[in-house]
Order: sequence, then C-alpha cells, then structure tokens
Amino acid sequence: MTKVVLKPNETQEQLLRRFRKRVTNNGVLSTVRRKRWYISKSELRRIEKKKAIRRSRRRQRKAQQR
Repeated sequence: MTKVVLKPNETQEQLLRRFRKRVTNNGVLSTVRRKRWYISKSELRRIEKKKAIRRSRRRQRKAQQR
C-alpha cells in the first residue's frame, strides 16, 4: 500500500502529485492492468515475442536512418 503524508505548508495538489509519482514508480497501476484478465502462459509468450519483433524492427529503422 502506497502512503503519503501531508507535509507542512503543502497543498492538496502537491500531495496528490507526489502520490501519483510514487504509485507510477512502484508500478502498481501496470500490475493491476496486467492482472485484470487472465492470460495463459502461451499467450504471454506470443505477446512478448511480438513486442520483441517490434523492438528489433524499430532499432533497425533507427540504424538505417543514421
């Protein structure tokens, strides 16, 4: 559980900004989104393979542009 304590002379907006930053750094939202639906291991492997192919294609395009 992520907690933030209101500091002296801190506004609610600053507190909320600090909370959001801490939540994103902890990776809480990405974990929740990933576990929202069940994905089988074979499906996960297929998705990761697609991501790897896209990354490699992007890197190749960047290398060709230079």
